[in-house]
Amino acid sequence: MIRGDVSPRARDHFDWPLFIAAALIAVLGVVNLYSATSVYQGVRAELYISQIYWLVLGGILGGILVAIDYRHLERLGYAIYTFGVFSLILVFVFAKDLRGSKRWIEFGSFRFQPSEFMKVFLVIALAKFLHDDPRSEGRTLKDLLVPALLTGVPALLILKQPDLGTASIHVLVFLMIAALTRVRWKSVLTFIVTVAAAAPIIWNYVLLDYQKARVTVFLRPEDDILKTGWHAHHSRVAIGNGGLFGNGYMKGTQNQFNFLPDQFSDFPFPVFAEEWGFAGSVLLVLLYGFLCLWSIRIASLAKDRFGAVLGVGCGAILFWHAFINAGMVCGILPVVGVTLPLFSYGGSSVTTMLMCVALLMNVSMRRYSVVPAPDRL
Repeated sequence: MIRGDVSPRARDHFDWPLFIAAALIAVLGVVNLYSATSVYQGVRAELYISQIYWLVLGGILGGILVAIDYRHLERLGYAIYTFGVFSLILVFVFAKDLRGSKRWIEFGSFRFQPSEFMKVFLVIALAKFLHDDPRSEGRTLKDLLVPALLTGVPALLILKQPDLGTASIHVLVFLMIAALTRVRWKSVLTFIVTVAAAAPIIWNYVLLDYQKARVTVFLRPEDDILKTGWHAHHSRVAIGNGGLFGNGYMKGTQNQFNFLPDQFSDFPFPVFAEEWGFAGSVLLVLLYGFLCLWSIRIASLAKDRFGAVLGVGCGAILFWHAFINAGMVCGILPVVGVTLPLFSYGGSSVTTMLMCVALLMNVSMRRYSVVPAPDRL
């Protein structure tokens, strides 16, 4: 029998390593946010307080998700997905234009970004599809058509906002889940060739001018340092200035002299790296590495296929956010609007990442439940 509460046995298996790693990242994020916003006056100078409120709210929501057996979500998978797609459509009706994009739905002083929550909703829908599909042998591209459509609909809506970074996360999460379904090598090669052939079309007819400029600057960073390349250049300068042990808390020059834009949202890592140096940066990267590897462990120990895909999907969200954000601030990837999980400021982002942690906790705590072992993906 599936229980809807946290049974004593499940409570006994509370995943402390997962909780401690996520909590440490969140605490370091608030400490860093206080330093990053110390150069501002007014509301922005108090963003760290808002971040604490969002962590509390996200923690409460996460607690609710942990209390409800994750297997109940399987029955609601497509309904949750449909709600997410509907909220993305509402963005084009109610969202206000902000710097050329429409991403947030506002209710008075409260606003949220549906595309962030859609990542979790997509993982739940993909987990339901693979749970219902009894196939255990290698899959072809045709077998993955439905999951691809489930991914493509929200990805295209998000790309239309426009938000290339978040749309890319949806696609990458799908690809990571698909990679673990034992796709046949012939299908993998066909997919790679198709993507390579479509690349010129995507460049000429899908990407906007400012998105192309970011790629161009990434390839030739010296060409436009004062405009499009400003963020990436000063990000690398800040990380380099940190040296081995950093300049000290609230003593990073790139932040304190306001050379580093968006240091509270997309570029908090350079602030941290300049203040705490290589040693602090390695600590933060190790925490993310542990969180991602622990997600794989949780997925491998899940007692059903739905839980296994939830573990892989939530781990993929955390991994790709951390990888892309760290990559763009270090100069090994183009600059895109992707936050650092539990570290960057943002109510929707923080809440979404805590939902991922909560779902991982849910699967981990119930891995000892008496249910049939999962088939291989």
